[in-house]
Amino acid sequence: MADNKVLVTGAGGFIGSHLTEALLGLGREVRVMDLDLSRLGHLAESPGLDLLSADIGDETAVGEALSGVGTVFHLAAAHLGASTPEAEFRRVNIDAVSTLTSLASRAGVDRFIHCSSVGVFGRIEEPPADESTVCRPELAYEKTKLAGEEVVLDRALAGDLQAVVLRPVWVYGPGCGRTEKLFRTIGKGRFVIAGRGETLRHCIYIRDMVEAFLLAEDSQPAIGQIVIVGDSEPTTIRDLVDRIAGLTGARPPRSVPLGFLKAAALTAEAVFLPLGKEPPISRRSLRFFTGNTAFSIERARSLLGFEPRYDLERGLAETYRRLGETTAGTGIDRNPPRS
Repeated sequence: MADNKVLVTGAGGFIGSHLTEALLGLGREVRVMDLDLSRLGHLAESPGLDLLSADIGDETAVGEALSGVGTVFHLAAAHLGASTPEAEFRRVNIDAVSTLTSLASRAGVDRFIHCSSVGVFGRIEEPPADESTVCRPELAYEKTKLAGEEVVLDRALAGDLQAVVLRPVWVYGPGCGRTEKLFRTIGKGRFVIAGRGETLRHCIYIRDMVEAFLLAEDSQPAIGQIVIVGDSEPTTIRDLVDRIAGLTGARPPRSVPLGFLKAAALTAEAVFLPLGKEPPISRRSLRFFTGNTAFSIERARSLLGFEPRYDLERGLAETYRRLGETTAGTGIDRNPPRS
C-alpha cells in the first residue's frame, strides 16, 4: 500500500499540514484538498504534491480528487466555534462525509482513515474512558462528528470501504494556533486557571499523531474499528500550564473562581455572538477547565502497534523550541521577565 497516491482532505489545517509534510518526506504522491492551502506554501514546489483548493462539499471536486488515489486521510471538518451555525456542522461533518465515502468506494480506494475527535464522548463521568464508553455529545460539533463516524463505519460494515476511525485527544505542537496562544498568554502572565486546575487533560504531540495516521494506513486489525490516540497518560490542567510557565520563564498562572469566569462568559457571549463574533471567553471554552479528558490507548497499542515517543515534557519543550524559531514578532518572548 505504501506506493499508492494519497489524498489528504483538510490539509490546510494544523494536523493536515504536518501529515502532508510527513507523507512527502516518505516519497509519497500526495494530493491535498482544502479551501485554504496557504499553510502549505513552503511545500508548494515539492515533487509529488498536487494542490487542490476546493470545498469538501463540492461533489465534482471531490470526485476529481479521488482519481487514482489508494488511501484517503480525511481530516476536513467544521470545527468548534461559538458562532458556527448547526447547519454548517451538518453539511461538513455528516453530509460531506457521506458523499466522500460513497465516491471513495466507487473509485476503488484501498483505505479510508477518518479523523474524528474524543469530543464525541461529551462529558466523561468516570475517567479514563475507552472505545466502549458510551458517547453523550452535547455540542453540535460533537454530535455531528459522532454521526460522521457512524457514516464511515456503516460503509465499512457493508464491506464497501476499508475504513479506520481515529479519535485524537488534544493535539498540540508548532503550527497550532491554540498551542501558540497558550504559550503566549502564559508567557505574558495573562492566563488564569478556572478553579483549582485539577481537571484531567489528555494530550498528544503532533509527531506522534502523524505516526498514528501512518500506522492506521497499514493495519489490518484496525479496519472497521474506532481507535483513541493519545500519549501515555493524561495530566492535570495545573501541571500543563505550570510546565509551559516553566519553559517561558513566567510565574505559574493564578487561579480564579469558576463561578466568576462563568458569569464573564455569559456576558461576553451576550455582547459578541449577536455581532457574529467569537467571544474572548465562552461557556464552551471553559470546558477546557471543567471537562475531564483522560483515556486508555490500549487499543491503539494493540491494533496499530502505536507507542508514543513524546511524553508531555519532551513534547512541550520541542514545541517551545520550534516556536522560538518561527514566531519572531508574534509576541512570544523567549525570556520574559518574572516581575
